[in-house]
Amino acid sequence: MFSYLHIVLHALVPLAIAWYFFRDDWKKAALIMLAANLVDLDHLLASPLYDPNRCSINFHPLHKLLPISFYGAMMFLPWKPVRWLGIGLITHMLLDAVDCAI
Repeated sequence: MFSYLHIVLHALVPLAIAWYFFRDDWKKAALIMLAANLVDLDHLLASPLYDPNRCSINFHPLHKLLPISFYGAMMFLPWKPVRWLGIGLITHMLLDAVDCAI
């Protein structure tokens, strides 16, 4: 049950952030933030492909601390699309981290 909620949150949270904080460009911001979910393509490198008990953070290559620090830095760059992508990636990592803690 929780895995379905986790997947839904990966869509709803970026949409809510885009709508609340970037109201003038919320559709573009939401699309870019949702595209950040493509970071999960690194799950294709894992064996087994899906393990419900595995924590993504620090396991998958794009979910390690060095890339996450770059995602955080992206949030402070002046170009809006890059900033939105950074916000989407950090939001994704935070949601994955919550999933690991539960």
